[in-house]
Amino acid sequence: MVDDSDLIRTLARDALEDAGHTVEGLRSVEEVAVLRNAGTLNDYDLILMDVSMPQLFGDDVALVLRQGAGFRAKIFLFSSLEEAELAERAAEAKCDGYVCKQLGLDHLVERVAAIAATV
Repeated sequence: MVDDSDLIRTLARDALEDAGHTVEGLRSVEEVAVLRNAGTLNDYDLILMDVSMPQLFGDDVALVLRQGAGFRAKIFLFSSLEEAELAERAAEAKCDGYVCKQLGLDHLVERVAAIAATV
């Protein structure tokens, strides 16, 4: 999970871990770049990418990752944007989908469980 908010990252990580998922929380695009450069970003089944981050928009980062040769992890945007805008941005960034933050932690856990079932 990539989100610059410590609170969101902690709440989401705790909810997902309580549901049996293993979660690593990254707070910046720089941390994503370190994993990408180390060649370990594909070790993850799913990347939840916040859209509104200080350095770059998460959908821009997702598009760069998606265009990288051999990148295969699922990428879902994770944002409190209105659903229509979030869906459009996810499609433009060639993401696998999106999760609306405003629908709450139970929704997040349900969505991640559904995504994990397809991996």
